[in-house]
Amino acid sequence: MMMNRRAFSKTLLVGAATSFVATHAGLAAAPTPPKARNVVLVHGLFADGSCWAEVIARLQAKGLNCTAVQNPLTTLPDAVAAARRILDRQDGPTVFVGHSFSGMILTEAGVHPNVSSLVYVAARAPDAGEDYAALAKTYPTPPATAGIVFDGDEGRLTEEAFLRDFGGDLPEARARVLYAVQQPFQKALLTGKTSNAAWRSKPSYYAVSTQDGTINPDLQRFMARRMGAKAIELNSSHLSLISHPDEITKLILEAAGQS
Repeated sequence: MMMNRRAFSKTLLVGAATSFVATHAGLAAAPTPPKARNVVLVHGLFADGSCWAEVIARLQAKGLNCTAVQNPLTTLPDAVAAARRILDRQDGPTVFVGHSFSGMILTEAGVHPNVSSLVYVAARAPDAGEDYAALAKTYPTPPATAGIVFDGDEGRLTEEAFLRDFGGDLPEARARVLYAVQQPFQKALLTGKTSNAAWRSKPSYYAVSTQDGTINPDLQRFMARRMGAKAIELNSSHLSLISHPDEITKLILEAAGQS
């Protein structure tokens, strides 16, 4: 396992990123977002709200008000309701940010009137009513999928898959801590479909992880193009919010009209 980690790390250009603007022929170019001082961040599977700590500290230093949603990881309606409660409390334009599975939440709850822009970080971005699992199957299956194990209806990642396929560019000690605090998810969570596609009406941004072992990077590129997002590519594992917090922060600041 450690040999795989070292081989993986040699492929990374840590901190390097290239920007591109992705447009889709069927979508209008995303409008310029209004200036926002609020940021609401949502975590995905195998994590909790603390995974945003590095990004939150940087955003707070820039004067932004940040709130991390504690995603219950039970059902999609439960997760959307938790995010909406936080969005309701915001006092003005809000950048809504999601990692991994929580892109489903952005897509559904991002139509909230307080949301001024959306930032997807290696995240799912389905269309309204789309079967995301079917979409994902049109691309090669990422290796982390084989590392999901279930205790009844409760799912989690094995330690090997977490260290190698989920957070492969993190220092091993840091990845082991994150593994220890991962939150299990319920099978029912994966059956939900969105009824909205907030990215069709809100300015959208996407951070692609090019070394992602959890969501296929080409699937990420497809979703970014389809939504007409302003996108960046990072030589990162799935956990770019932890391994590349400066770049993720910069993208969020741009979405807040503060770049």
